[in-house]
Amino acid sequence: MRHPSLTFVTLLIGTIAAGVALTAQDRVDLAMVARIRAEATERSKVLETFNYLTNVTGARPTGSRAHKQAADYVRGKLAEWGMTDFPMFGYPLAWTPSTKGVLTGTPIYLGDKTEGEITALGEKLRAAIILPSPPQTVFQLTDRQQPADTTELVRIGGPEPPKEQQATSVMPANAMNTLLQKLGAGAILRPGTELHGTITVGGSPATPDGAVPTVIVMAEHYNMIVRMMQTGVTPQLRLELRTEYQTSDLNSYNVIAEIPGEDPVLKNEVVIVGAHLDSLPAGSGATDNADGVVSVIEAMRILKAIGVHPRRTIRVAIWSGEEVGFVGGRAYVQQHLSDPAAREKVAVYLNNDPGAGATYGFYMANNSDARGIFDSWLEPLKDLGMKRNVMDSNFTSEDGVFDGVGIPAFTTIMDYTNYDARTRHTNVDFYESVSERDLQQSAIVMAVFAYQSAMRDKPMPRRPQGVPASPRPAPAGRGRGAAPGQ
Repeated sequence: MRHPSLTFVTLLIGTIAAGVALTAQDRVDLAMVARIRAEATERSKVLETFNYLTNVTGARPTGSRAHKQAADYVRGKLAEWGMTDFPMFGYPLAWTPSTKGVLTGTPIYLGDKTEGEITALGEKLRAAIILPSPPQTVFQLTDRQQPADTTELVRIGGPEPPKEQQATSVMPANAMNTLLQKLGAGAILRPGTELHGTITVGGSPATPDGAVPTVIVMAEHYNMIVRMMQTGVTPQLRLELRTEYQTSDLNSYNVIAEIPGEDPVLKNEVVIVGAHLDSLPAGSGATDNADGVVSVIEAMRILKAIGVHPRRTIRVAIWSGEEVGFVGGRAYVQQHLSDPAAREKVAVYLNNDPGAGATYGFYMANNSDARGIFDSWLEPLKDLGMKRNVMDSNFTSEDGVFDGVGIPAFTTIMDYTNYDARTRHTNVDFYESVSERDLQQSAIVMAVFAYQSAMRDKPMPRRPQGVPASPRPAPAGRGRGAAPGQ
């Protein structure tokens, strides 16, 4: 996988401020003082700069042409000396290639151009920084409704999209990407879809090495640059993106551990609890899905620490590759559950992923018999915040993979507060997004449900043949792991 390092600034008029507070206890860096003095005396630029500001521009009243001339001169000198004055904030797509060195120049806006007009630009696009879309004016500002708080069916996979339609480029984005690669564009900047510095960043391991390097930038900054250009201003951007592949080990790993079952008849049956360890690159993946991983492994620790003697084996699976198509879960099913006899030994799969922190119930995948059982297990946990199980399925995580081969598979309903509009797949998905109390609560839920599943006399009921996985018609692209996950 490439590991991105990004240097990304604009060269606009700005200020540079430096302040040093020296106390009696501060140590003086004498070597640095000597270097400063040598640079100042042996390679001084003060007379060159002073001469221009006084003899060339002369008086510089505010708003005068001379002031503008002097400001341009100072800006040029600072840029020449390697200063920066207005940083743009952005994150490279995962698996995007590096730029070919440092790219500097006026960006080219293509949001209003047809394929023919873009093609006609030809060499002007080579090594250029491209702004491919109109300003972002439609933003994701709300979280989805909490499924455990309503009897209505709640949209799966994300919140309802805004009713207003975002303006798009004249040429479709995918087709433009291909054309820009052919024409040798240097980099593509795309705006995020959230406000206040929140940036959702994805990416695909199928990105070809020759693709145009792509950076998702803060919407407000992208919009500012486009609107400047639309009013005739020509900002100068400077961008460098360095990525590299990790090539020493091309495998990716699931982590599997278990507490063996002890019942002579049932010990070969398995209850699996799982969560995915991989994340997307812009944040630390706190709510997607470090919280899920922590909860399931803590559940296993709890069960081991209190000395349970489960009838069935309780197995924990920490998946890899969920964000790129559930590849860890798919590989496990393919390698270990390829025949019906093996699948019959899996009593249930409990998944912990969509949402943040606290667990409120389970998506029951339209399995009414299993829901009755889960409802009875939920009841003594209501004082911890558990609310209700719902008949709908989620299937935007590994639960869809297991359900797809006929195994009862249910995923948690977790807290969606600030999840869709703020943390999911974004640059602000960090430690502070989850509380210790919520992690503890979720671990208790997973431990109780895993233990109860392991101790039942009868196997978990399968959903009857012919019953769909959801009480609603499945939207296009949804179902059984069809789309990258939570």
